[in-house]
Amino acid sequence: MAWTTIKKTATEKAQATLTEELRAGFDWAQARAQLDGFEDGGLNIAYEALDRHVLAGHGNEEAMLWFGKDGRSRRLTYADLTAETARFANILRAHGLTAGDRVFGLADRVPELYVAALGTLKAGMVFSPLFSAFGPEPLRTRMEIGEANALVTTATIYRRKIAAWRDELPSLKLVLIIGDDAPDGCVALGPAMTEASDRFETVQTRPEDPALIHFTSGTTGKPKGAVHVHNAVVMHAMAGRYALELTPGTRYWCTADPGWVTGTSFGIISPLVNRVRMLVDEADFDLERWYGLLQDEKIEVWYTAPTAIRMMMRAGAEIASRYDFSSLRFMASVGEPLNPEAVIWSHEVFGRPFHDNWWQTETGGIMIANTADMDIHPGSMGKPLPGIEAGIVARDGEDGAELRLCAPGEIGELALRPGWPSMMRAYLHEEERYRKCFVSGWYLSGDLAMRDSEGYFWFVGRADDLIKSSGHLIGPFEVESALIEHPAVVEAAVIGLPDETAGEIVKAYVALNPGFEPSEELERDIRGLARKRLGPAVAPREVVFRTSLPKTRSGKIMRRLLKARELGLPEGDISTLESDER
Repeated sequence: MAWTTIKKTATEKAQATLTEELRAGFDWAQARAQLDGFEDGGLNIAYEALDRHVLAGHGNEEAMLWFGKDGRSRRLTYADLTAETARFANILRAHGLTAGDRVFGLADRVPELYVAALGTLKAGMVFSPLFSAFGPEPLRTRMEIGEANALVTTATIYRRKIAAWRDELPSLKLVLIIGDDAPDGCVALGPAMTEASDRFETVQTRPEDPALIHFTSGTTGKPKGAVHVHNAVVMHAMAGRYALELTPGTRYWCTADPGWVTGTSFGIISPLVNRVRMLVDEADFDLERWYGLLQDEKIEVWYTAPTAIRMMMRAGAEIASRYDFSSLRFMASVGEPLNPEAVIWSHEVFGRPFHDNWWQTETGGIMIANTADMDIHPGSMGKPLPGIEAGIVARDGEDGAELRLCAPGEIGELALRPGWPSMMRAYLHEEERYRKCFVSGWYLSGDLAMRDSEGYFWFVGRADDLIKSSGHLIGPFEVESALIEHPAVVEAAVIGLPDETAGEIVKAYVALNPGFEPSEELERDIRGLARKRLGPAVAPREVVFRTSLPKTRSGKIMRRLLKARELGLPEGDISTLESDER
C-alpha cells in the first residue's frame, strides 16, 4: 500500500542542521576544514575525537555516561578520556608495539573497550573490534586474517575462547585483561593503567594510514576484513552532523555494540568528534530499562536498530505511554531497511518518526539518509548525503562489464561514485575481491534499489535475494513489509524457492506478536492480506510460523540462511548469527 508522507513543518526544517544551501555548496575540503588536523596535513581520529576539545577548553564537558549491567555507573569527561587513552597508548608502547600494529578489542560495552579503541588510534596503531559473543573459531579466524598483535579482553572470555589456541597465533604479542588480575601470560590492565603516564603525544598519522579493520561476513567462505583509514573521520564528523543532528552537548545514545561498524563509527568516533555527551549501556535490550534511560537521561538523539523497534512495537504503545520522551528531537534507524509500519508507529508513539538510513561496513559511514530537513516517505531510505553521488545501475554488454544508469522507478543495483573519505581501502589479503567491487567508475553495493522521481531511494533487497517468479522481479522487503501490516506479525522473512512452472515461488517465515498462536486459519488470513496488498503473483504461496527468525548480531535477518536450509545447501559463514529458533 502507499503510505502517507510525513510532512516536516517549516519550523522543523528551519531547525535542521542540513539545508538546501549546504547541500548545494558542499565540498569535502570544507568538511575537512572543520577538523583540526596537524600542520603538515596529518590527521588522527583520536586527536579529533578528544585532544582538540581539551586544547580548546572543553575538557570538563561530559563525554560519556556509562551504565553497567550491575547497576554501577560512571561519568567520563573529555579530559578523563584524553588521560585514559594516553595511559593505554603508553602501555602499548611499553610492550614494544609500534605504529601500524593491530590491536583487537573483545569485551562488552565497558569503558575500557572505548578507551582501548581510542588509545590504539592515538598510538598510531590499527583497531579492530570483535563481538564478545563470538565463539572461539570465529574469533580465531578474524584474528588470523587480521594478524592481531594485541588483544584487549576479559579473563572470562580469554579462558573460554582464546587460551586454547593463543600460542598458535604467532603474531599475538600481548593480551591485556580488563580488571586487576590476569591469567598467566597476560597483563592486568587495571594496575598497568595506574602505573602508566597520562601524557602521550598523539601520533601524527597521515590521512591514508590504516586506522580500523571491520569484519563483515560473506555469503560463503571466510569473513572479509574491510580496512578504513584515518581520513574516514571526515565522513564520521559530517554524517554525524547532517544525518544524526549531532551538535556540541547533544545527549546522544547509539545502542549498537562496537563489535559492529555502527557501534564504532557512530557509537564512538562521530559523537566524540562532534563533542556530544554519549550514553553507553552495557546491558542487552530490555524494554523498560531502555525507556527509562531515554526518559531519565533526557536523550535528544537516539540511533538504534529495526529489530529493537519491532520489539517495541510488539510490546505495544501502552508501555511507552508511561514514559516521558519529550526530550527526544531526532531518532534514526540502522542495520536493515525499516518497514513503513515502524515509521508510522514511531511517529504516533514518540511524536516523531524514526529516520531510516543506508550504509555498509564497506562504506564506513552513512551514505543515504532521511535527514531532519526532509519530508519522510515511510519505507524509503532517503537521499544521498552531501558529497555522495549515488545511482541505480544495470549491467549492459555481453559480459555485463558496462553499466547504465536506470530511469526513475527502475530496479537496479545501488552504486556509489568512489572517493568519499570513509570508503574502505582494501579487503585484507583479498585484492581481487576488492577490485571486483568497482566497475566503470562505480562502487557496486550488492543491494538492489529504486530511485523515485523525487530523488528518494528505496531498498528492494540484496542482489542475491531477488525473487524471479512468472516474469515478475520480486523484492523480499516489499513482501515482508506487507506481511508486517497484519496485526499478528511482528517480523517476516521472504525467500524464493525453485518451481518448475513459475521459476521461483515466494515462501514467507513470520514471527508472531504476543496473544497470537499459529493456526491454519491465521496462515490463510496472513496470505490473504498479502494477496490483497501485493496481488497473487507477488504474494507468498506459503507462510511458515517461527518462534524467531535467524538474525545477525547487528539485527539483519539472514534470508540466505533460510534458503540454504530449505534447499540443503551449505550455510556459509554463520559466525555472526545471534538468534535462530527453528
